Amino acid sequence: MAEKADISIMGCGWLGLPLATQLVQKEYRVNGSTTSPVKVELLQKSRIYPYVLNLQNEPADTQELAAFLDSDILVLNIPPRLRSDSGEKYLHQLKKLLKALINSTVRRLLFVSSTSVYPDINRIVKEEDIAYTDELDPDNILLQAERMFQDRGEWLTTIVRFSGLVGNNRHPGRFMAGKRDVPNGDAPVNLIHLDDCVSILSQIIEQKKWGQVYNACADEHPARKDFYTKAAIALNLAPPQFNDMQETQFKRINSQKLKDDLAYSFLHPDPMKFF
Repeated sequence: MAEKADISIMGCGWLGLPLATQLVQKEYRVNGSTTSPVKVELLQKSRIYPYVLNLQNEPADTQELAAFLDSDILVLNIPPRLRSDSGEKYLHQLKKLLKALINSTVRRLLFVSSTSVYPDINRIVKEEDIAYTDELDPDNILLQAERMFQDRGEWLTTIVRFSGLVGNNRHPGRFMAGKRDVPNGDAPVNLIHLDDCVSILSQIIEQKKWGQVYNACADEHPARKDFYTKAAIALNLAPPQFNDMQETQFKRINSQKLKDDLAYSFLHPDPMKFF
């Protein structure tokens, strides 16, 4: 029988792999999941204990999933891909995981969510703008997913709502390059760099900040037209053309709670300096 892990990371991709690598360097024993068998060797080289798991498969590999969940902490990092099927497959995957999780040794859960859980309400947005006592919006798939793992007796859950993810090979200059009639040019951007994502998740684990909900977004919020124009030019791509005649709809994410609770200062506070 394999030795029990300290932390299991569901989804060792763009965010999960560098997080797992950092935690291993801090002497945690880490299980890491991937849907691709070709990544097993990469995880092993990083001293991560690999598990090939795909919650979309029917039937699920319950033994492999149970072994993966033999740990104290689970970092749940499954990108929802909500546009493909309105999130139904995503919720189905999470329900299968939840069933296995109930019978596991996990007692702390770190759920990677998104600030897209908030609607555009044309003002600053804080965590309390969505309360778990509110009536559940059937179209808000992310909020349904969060609630599935929140306020349970088996474990304590912390939710981290990241803003738009950039860094490493995810360069924002490609997001809108060459596009025309782009709306909301004056809206503030809400972005966070990969380095800060990894650092924040690691700090939550090390400081044992459980049972919380945090927004995580860079301090500065330049206008979309300024940011994405500069980002495209940085890659020598055609900048997007914004339509200034349309009404601006936006939200501006506030991360003060996270900064106060963790005594955290962003490594990349200004998106205009990401490049």
